[in-house]
Amino acid sequence: MNPADTRLVALLRENARVSTSELARKLSISRSTVQSRIRRLEQAGVIKGFTIEYGDEYEKGLVSAHVLIMVLQKLTARTNRELHAIPQVKSVYAISGDYDLIAMLKTETTEELSSVLDDIGNLEGVERTNSSLILETKFSR
Repeated sequence: MNPADTRLVALLRENARVSTSELARKLSISRSTVQSRIRRLEQAGVIKGFTIEYGDEYEKGLVSAHVLIMVLQKLTARTNRELHAIPQVKSVYAISGDYDLIAMLKTETTEELSSVLDDIGNLEGVERTNSSLILETKFSR
């Protein structure tokens, strides 16, 4: 990526819905150049897709938790696919230590969280889980 591509990606990360015309104006390049750069960045795998972020007020109302998950090693790939299919699971990381994975969850209610935790615990290959409710975010970058 060259400096113009880096700046383009930074602008898209701030607001993926910004118009091509606005991007062109901010970058002092033509609309067609912006479109071709975006297409090239997508083809190169630099840009995977465009997503939304929750608004601050909505995000504050969500129940967040992390779940440590111990998995039978032979079923790790299957467990990862099944976790990916649960919409409340926002991310999953392979970790070192007593557990194999940590899943980050967001739900609208504690009842929904309890149900999702049951679903995770009942997945074939999951040996044990340990969950923690996130009470407050001190900071996030």
